[in-house]
Amino acid sequence: MMHDTVKKDIKKICCIGAGYVGGPTCSVIAHKCPDITVTVVDLSQQRIDQWNSDKLPIFEVIPATLVKNIVVIAYTTKLNQRFQLPHRRGNYNSKGESKRTLFLFTLDNIRLKGVDYMMQGRAPDLKYIEAAARSIADVVTQGSKIIVEKSTVPVRAAESISNILHANTRHGVSFQILSNPEFLAEGTAVNDLMKPDRVLIGGETTADGRAAVNALARVYEHWIPQERIIKTNTWSSELSKLAANAFLAQRISSINAMSVVCEATGADVSEVAHAIGMDSRIGPKFLQASVGFGGSCFQKDVLNLVYLCESLNLPEVAVYWQQVIDMNDYQRRRFANRIIEGLFNTVTDKKIAVLGFAFKKNTADTRESASIYVCKYLMEEGARLHIYDPKVEANQIMYDLKHPCITTEPETVDKLVRLYDDPYAACSECHAVVVCTEWDQFVTLDYQRIYDKMLKPAFIFDGRMLLDCTRLQEIGFHVETIGRRVNRPAAVNRLPAQGSAGGV
Repeated sequence: MMHDTVKKDIKKICCIGAGYVGGPTCSVIAHKCPDITVTVVDLSQQRIDQWNSDKLPIFEVIPATLVKNIVVIAYTTKLNQRFQLPHRRGNYNSKGESKRTLFLFTLDNIRLKGVDYMMQGRAPDLKYIEAAARSIADVVTQGSKIIVEKSTVPVRAAESISNILHANTRHGVSFQILSNPEFLAEGTAVNDLMKPDRVLIGGETTADGRAAVNALARVYEHWIPQERIIKTNTWSSELSKLAANAFLAQRISSINAMSVVCEATGADVSEVAHAIGMDSRIGPKFLQASVGFGGSCFQKDVLNLVYLCESLNLPEVAVYWQQVIDMNDYQRRRFANRIIEGLFNTVTDKKIAVLGFAFKKNTADTRESASIYVCKYLMEEGARLHIYDPKVEANQIMYDLKHPCITTEPETVDKLVRLYDDPYAACSECHAVVVCTEWDQFVTLDYQRIYDKMLKPAFIFDGRMLLDCTRLQEIGFHVETIGRRVNRPAAVNRLPAQGSAGGV
């Protein structure tokens, strides 16, 4: 019976997906569990080659001592090829399929799609999870296997995986499906894995299900105290991931909503955030007003939650969570409009330096970055953009700006956008500087040098509340920042709308 075999410790882990989740997760597991063979597979040969080189495919502080312990190979239609071509030495052997193998889903390709007009962009697209599940069913020939959802997936995804596997399973093979959501922040993923607030494992409330949950828990117990490992049913685990990201996104949208009120009244949103964050019931985290949240999880997970609520005929709950997304969209659009209004209601043919393209500092990830949308709105008004980011590759920036969701005229992007590898060159001869990512580097730039090379009047729009407004005003900048009303210098107030000195 499966109940007897699941009690055995896991000896092999095959991780499907070598991205922002799979790479760091399996590096830490392999490092902490020398008795377990950890293999990572991926569809992208380029990503595989990068993991097996000195240049990792993600900007993340992952010590070489961790990465060397995993084997990263190409993922083909035959998953059993994972035991070939060991590029790295470490927790690796090639003895073939183990009776105690765990398959870890860490796919980064969970996208949203529309199933009808009202659900457009909310329904999860599980084609990669389905393809991987079918591949597992095709190659597994013996024993009991544990399938673990590690990616952010919608509620009841485990049920879909289970249906696929059981419909295609050979005689004598059995599966248990677990939900083990990740709670990682890009840029600090390894530290989050080493010292997590909690590990959540959900499974079926059967003897076999509980045994599978315990088997996975024993993997984490190599370095995580038992009291931090939470065991639930599958539904609770899947929903907890969506709820966690929804609550974090809600806090950001809430403080951004307050930033609008602060700008209108003369209050300072940083002072408001500090005051309410001192309340022990609220706390200070995720109360930093900004141009808006981005990344691969927040928007996708909130929209998944909206879709789930609508599917369950809970329209009032769906509308509530949709407002979190609407406020984020409003903040990005509002910031772009503030730039246009500040530059005398026109940015046509004006040069604007955009500092930062990643969705946050310490990552090269641009998914749902606020910078993309700010650039989109400015390009629609004819602005010429000079973009600099210390980590995002140039081809990624152009790919994002030319995406069909951003523009229907990609040739316009080539005309209006120039990319720079030096922030001073990006700002030279510009009318305005726009800070979209909170890179530490932007705090220490020589803004006197930047001011001297800009057209006058020189503007800075701080979308991250990062810079010293007083110091910038002393230099001569006109400064606009999120959540704070900055008094416009009298000389700037008297300028005509167009035709003034400096090319405005």
